[in-house]
Amino acid sequence: MEYEALTLCEELKIDSIVTIHYFEFCSDYAYHGEKHPFWELLYVDKGEVEITAGPRKFNLKKGEIVFHKPDEFHSIKANGVVAPNLVIFSFYSQSAAMRFFEERVMTVGDTGRVLMGRIVNEAQAAFKTPLNDIETKRLERDPDAPFAAEQIVKLSLESLLIELVRQGPDAPQARPTSLIKGKSQQEFIDKVSKYLEANVDKRLTLSDICRDNLVGRSYLQKIFREKTGGGAMEYFGVLKVEAAKQMIREGSHNFTEIAALLSYNSIHYFSRHFKKVTGMTPSEYASSVKILTAKGRKKP
Repeated sequence: MEYEALTLCEELKIDSIVTIHYFEFCSDYAYHGEKHPFWELLYVDKGEVEITAGPRKFNLKKGEIVFHKPDEFHSIKANGVVAPNLVIFSFYSQSAAMRFFEERVMTVGDTGRVLMGRIVNEAQAAFKTPLNDIETKRLERDPDAPFAAEQIVKLSLESLLIELVRQGPDAPQARPTSLIKGKSQQEFIDKVSKYLEANVDKRLTLSDICRDNLVGRSYLQKIFREKTGGGAMEYFGVLKVEAAKQMIREGSHNFTEIAALLSYNSIHYFSRHFKKVTGMTPSEYASSVKILTAKGRKKP
């Protein structure tokens, strides 16, 4: 008997990618709206936005995703209080399975968030086009991109969509399967992360973190390096910068006030740390989000 190859069935296929974005908007951001002949998904990573999708208007909260079908008019508006972070992917797909996403709003679980993070990370490596440029109409390949980066973007996006279809509109959020040890470590990281987020305005030391979470210093550092790539204090510093970026975009405090609210020793140390983490000074970051907001207000 001769071997016979099986052509694998592709229930859901991405034909081509149009744009990949990760935006950090101001709290007063508003986009007049548009429609186009391809699919678009929008995920709220932080904050909340008001969405117009055809005749519908609704609020989209952190952790939720909405799909705009081809030729559906859609617009975005921040709520004027919280500065939102948004993930937006647009793409062509002729698969019949895409009908599942029409007029669909869903909550994204752990697996979906990991896949979106991988898409964004691979896109940053695959394309020269900045992911925060709202005027992007075409992705430009990076000749120095890692091997198969574009293919990982495609496969990760297809995996995300398949995961959401399998999840269904009313399915409870299933926790990813893992070994007991890995699950225990992730729960530990989640617990300490929530503690750090709740105390981001404090001047914590490594000893404070260990004492308040009943954990030894060596174990804390080991697990954080395995899960995040850096130590607990480095992670805490990134959280402080993320909180500072949020305040800058919301425009309710000046840089000196932000430094004090986040317990930095001085405005100068705050500025140096902010630039170390983001590659920009606080002033440069504020200017960049103002430019982005101004672009969004232009009518297409």
